Amino acid sequence: MKMSEPDQIRILLLELGDHVRQCVLNARRDSDTAALAAISRESVADTIYGIDRISEDAIMAWFDGHWPATIPVELIMEGVDPQHPVTFPANLRSDRTEAKIILDPIDGTRGIMYDKRAAWFLAGVAPQKGPTTRLSEIEVAVMVELPTTKQWRADRFSAIRGRGFLSDSVNILTGEIWSRSVRPSQAADMLHGFGYISRFLPAGKALTAAIEQQLWDRLYPSATGKEVIVFEDQYISTGGQFCELLLGHDRMIADIRPLVFKKLGISSALCCHPYDVAAALVLEEAGIILESPDGSPMDGPLDTTSPISWVGYANPELAAHIRPVLRAVLKEMLEA
Repeated sequence: MKMSEPDQIRILLLELGDHVRQCVLNARRDSDTAALAAISRESVADTIYGIDRISEDAIMAWFDGHWPATIPVELIMEGVDPQHPVTFPANLRSDRTEAKIILDPIDGTRGIMYDKRAAWFLAGVAPQKGPTTRLSEIEVAVMVELPTTKQWRADRFSAIRGRGFLSDSVNILTGEIWSRSVRPSQAADMLHGFGYISRFLPAGKALTAAIEQQLWDRLYPSATGKEVIVFEDQYISTGGQFCELLLGHDRMIADIRPLVFKKLGISSALCCHPYDVAAALVLEEAGIILESPDGSPMDGPLDTTSPISWVGYANPELAAHIRPVLRAVLKEMLEA
């Protein structure tokens, strides 16, 4: 089933992302770091900070005032109880909606609340199929940068399935928007480029580092005394990682936290979830290979709790180069 008005949906979600960006900028101007970083609540999926609550409230108000009744939707995001679906128009039964929107208002909360690095608004829209709706069925996706206070430019990426992807930038001081041409890396290997396996927190860090070391050692066996040159720049935001792949900055990024936690017997919600990869379609339309670590398609339900592992390769040649070695290392070290 195809959704109606995909172009209108894409534009609406970009406008919503712009609205969230302004709310975040206002919060940074009017609130101190302590208030933004204060824990608001704990959920089964994540820790919710003060800055998250600002964006959640802004989104609900925006939908009430701007989402057209002609495109009835169900909203999936942190703070929404799946037992009490949120729909627009309000109080409409979810099975009467046309589409399901999954979004992450602020992906990269930890970085932006300390004004360290930009965060991202992420959203994906799929035809409504009830609880069986999947990430792989998303037909429209957007990413909007939520900049730090020293930035004057914010990037935006969007895509409609089968139509490629669009990239533009916004001057947040003047509101001017101009299109950009971006291209993922075309490198055939990792040497002298950037890439890594995510290890943001202490849990599982040693094992993850050992897995990455094995990956590079096997891909590039070197003579004694000659080190393998691969750089890394850990971006604590899936949206930020997606952006670095899109811009050609990073060649390969993997997030295998659920697999590492399972191997170590760690129970943790601090891993990637479906809303973190809501904009995966943008990368796919840009020619980036985004898949599960075992090489199968990356997929999952449209919810806020399911653990997601993924690997992004900047191009097919790079994927063919790294994939078999990564699979072998994961099988040996994680039995995955």
